[in-house]
Parts: sequence; C-alpha cells; structure tokens
Amino acid sequence: MHDIGSLVDQLVESTRTSVGLFAPELVLSGTIVVMLLCRILPLVWRVPTQWIALAGAFTAFAWTLYQFDQLVAPGGSFEAKSSFFTGLLKFDEFSTFFRMFLSLFLILTITLTVLTGIPDREDAPDFYTLLIGATIGMMIMASANHLLMVFVGVEMTSVPSYAMVGFLKGRRQSSEAALKYVVYGAGAAGVMLYGISLLAGLTGTGSLPDMAERLSMIVAQGKGISDPTNRTIVLASLMVLVGLAFKLSVFPFHFWCPDAFEGAAAEVAGFLSVASKAGAFALLVRFGLAFSGHSKEVSSIAFALGIGLGVLGAATATFGNLSAYGQSNMKRLLAYSTIAHAGYMLMSVSALLVLRFSKHAGTEAEAASLSCIEGLMYYLFVYLFMNLGAFAIVALIRNQIFSEELDDYNGLGTQCPVLCFGMTICVFSLIGLPPMGGFFAKFAIFYSVFKATSVHWVMWFVLGAGAINTVFSLFYYIRILKAMYVKPRPDGARKVNYDLMPVGVFVLMICLPVLGLGLFPSEFTKTFNDIAKVLLTRN
Repeated sequence: MHDIGSLVDQLVESTRTSVGLFAPELVLSGTIVVMLLCRILPLVWRVPTQWIALAGAFTAFAWTLYQFDQLVAPGGSFEAKSSFFTGLLKFDEFSTFFRMFLSLFLILTITLTVLTGIPDREDAPDFYTLLIGATIGMMIMASANHLLMVFVGVEMTSVPSYAMVGFLKGRRQSSEAALKYVVYGAGAAGVMLYGISLLAGLTGTGSLPDMAERLSMIVAQGKGISDPTNRTIVLASLMVLVGLAFKLSVFPFHFWCPDAFEGAAAEVAGFLSVASKAGAFALLVRFGLAFSGHSKEVSSIAFALGIGLGVLGAATATFGNLSAYGQSNMKRLLAYSTIAHAGYMLMSVSALLVLRFSKHAGTEAEAASLSCIEGLMYYLFVYLFMNLGAFAIVALIRNQIFSEELDDYNGLGTQCPVLCFGMTICVFSLIGLPPMGGFFAKFAIFYSVFKATSVHWVMWFVLGAGAINTVFSLFYYIRILKAMYVKPRPDGARKVNYDLMPVGVFVLMICLPVLGLGLFPSEFTKTFNDIAKVLLTRN
C-alpha cells in the first residue's frame, strides 16, 4: 500500500512539473478553445478573434522567453530537465529557443493577417485555430524525445496546414493545391510511420536516447551492412527522414511546395515557408544526434547519413534556384527560393553529422560541430525575418493591385517606396549580400561545410554547389528589383497607396532586423553557441 501511495505521489509530482514546463503549448491550446467558443457564446462573439489569437500568442511568447531566460541565467528558477511527461518531450535551451522562435513568428503572422484582412470575421475562428494548432505541432516537433511524439508533432503540423492551403473558398487553384498537398502528405506520413514502427520494433523502445543504446548493441552484433538487421535499421532511418524531407520540401520531396504556395494565400505561404522549416530542422538535429556514437558501427551509419544529406542539400539548392528562373508568379518564385534555402540549411546538418561521427572525431571536430548548430540557428533566425518580409510585402501589394504576377510589379518603386525598400532588404539578404543577415548566415553554413571537407572529400562538392548556387540565385532575385525600380509603370495600371501607419511600420519592423542581424551578428551568435554547447554535451 505504501508503495502504491509513493508511486501515486511521484506521478502527481511529475505531472505537476511537466504541466508547468508545457505551459506555452497549454496557453495556445486554451486560446483555441476560447476562439471556438466565439461561435457559441454571443458575448465572446463580439470580441474580434484576431485579438484573442494575438493575446494567446503574446502570452505563449512571454512564457517561453521567461523559461529561456531562466535556463541560461546562472541560478535561474528553471533547470534543464532531460525529459518530461515520462520522457516523451525534452526541456532544454535548444527546445525552448525554438518554442520562443515559433511563438514570435506566430505573433508576426497574426499581425500580418490583421493588416491584410485575411481571414474575414466569419472565418477568423477557424483560420486562427488551424494556425495555432499547427504551431503547437511544430513546438512538439522541436521538443520530441520519443518516436511517438515525432509522428504526433509532424501530423499536428501537417493536418492544419492542408486546410490552410485550401482556405480561400471558391478558388479552384486553392482547392487543387490543398488536395495535392493532402495526397502527397498522406503518402509521406505513411512511409514515415512505417519507418518509426520498424525502429521501435527492432530496438524495443521509442525513446530516442534509449534507441541509441539499443542500436549500438544490435549493430555491434551484426556483420556490417551485409547483416539484414543493419540494413533494416538503415532503411527505417531513411523512411523517417522521408517524412522530415517532405516537411522541409527537400528534393525530390519538394513537388507539393510550388503548387501549395501558389494556391494558398501569401500569408499562409509565408507561415509554411518559415515555421515548418524551424520545427522540422530542430527535429532533424535531434534525430541525427540520437545516433550518439555509442559504437563505431552506429557512428558509421550516422556518418553515411551525413554524407547523403550533404549531397541531397546540394541537389535541393541547385534544383530550387534553377527552377526559380522561369517563374512569373511571385509566390511560385519564392516557393522555389524556399526549396533552395532548405538545401543550404540541410548542408549544415550534413556537416554536423560528418564532423561528429567521423572516425577521427576529436576536440577540433567537437568545436566545428558547435559551429554547425550555431550556423543553422542563426540562419533560421535571419530566415524568419527575410522570408516573412518578402511574403508579407507580396500580400500587401496583392491587396492593392489584385495580382501576384511579377510583371504587375513594374514601376512600383515610385508608388510604394517603403514596401519596395523592404523588399530590397529581403532580396539582398536572400541572395546573401553583405551587410545583410543573409550574408553572415550563409557564411556560417559554408564555414561549417568547409570544416567538414577535412573529413570527407564529398563535402568539397557540397561546398562548391553552395557557392555556385549563391551566384545562380542572384539572377532571378534581381528580376524582382528590376521590375520594381527599372521598368516603367504601365498606363492604366492599378496604383498602390499605403499609409506609413500601420503598414509601413510593420514592414520596417520585419525587414530592418535583417539589416541589424547582419551588422551585429556577434550579439546573437554567442547565445546560439551556448545553446549548441548544451545540446551536444547532453547528447
């Protein structure tokens, strides 16, 4: 009886602690409930839904900011827990940063929808429910410590995304895009789930840390890649990566991205282009580090995986940049740009696995591994502002000229100088020109890959592909600025007229941080380096 009582006490205490750590997600879940009640309670119906959504997003951001501050501060009230909710999720500086990142991005996205008027009052509760629900899924992806939560996080992100892509009612293109996204997404989810079931069945556990230890024992007993069990482990890992590659729109799993972005509203496309990348890359890093090198055999699998991801990243960047050349629609052009940037960021994960799981890994390799994670986090942080800024300007211009075709941007530089100035900052950063944040983000990525060239010659190919693709991208990005500033405005074309308040201020608020991140990169990289140290030390 005493044993049962102590078990109950431990369960209650563990649940209480876990709920406190899970507070940001619970706040967002409560916000969804309140918004759904808007359709039932007449009193709540009078409150605009976007303000309820903003209040929930601000509260979640403030809580994650507090958690992060307490984690990094010496003697803070929060201590990094290895896991919570019986090991399903992880609470550390890495996961808390991404939860904070996603909360901030949610605030900016909701603010954008308020300015553009999408959705309208009638559809707002449904739209913001989907938006916040997808964000919760991405937060779970960033904190996942168990194969079950890997799948739950990916699906919680995917299902609302399908509906948001087709949210524009009465548009055939939007409905077709959503249907394609659903069909491809269901296929990718099925492959991923099968891979998860294989890994869990082979290792007898779903916990990522325990899985690493079990894999070490299984692989050590085998005979290399000729052993059927080892081949099954490799196959299962690749199947899980298929699901993540789909979320990242990595070649050849990118096919949904251009159609979905073109069919969806620019606000939704901007959200999917950044938020899903952040959640998926956080999960990819966690999954990659699960092969924590307990044995040479497991390390060799992770090393080969890193080489493969590097080649895949180079192919993705090349395909995205080359395909963007022939695009005349701004959302399709930015969709292929998103694919290319996913390739660049994948190179950083590749360099991390190659350096960390090399046979000759030592102190120098450990330091280089830190730079890989630091570079990825810095890239994502810059990417938040420069990509959301580009999609936000597309949405704001669309509301004035009712078009998203590049030819209809001719001569806009004189009509909406603030919007075009913001687009110029975003475009220069997307290319990677100094002193924009995108330049230092790409430099950090390429520096990581350069460090990995000392380990394997294939990384020279990856580095060369990244450098050449940066040059490739210059030509199609410049087409946007050429249309805005060089080409004349056609007679009879719709005029763009925006007040500085609030639209101009919002655009500057998103775009100027891109310049600030480029001028003062060291202010942020130190924090990212500290987070990377904690992550690698505990894995």
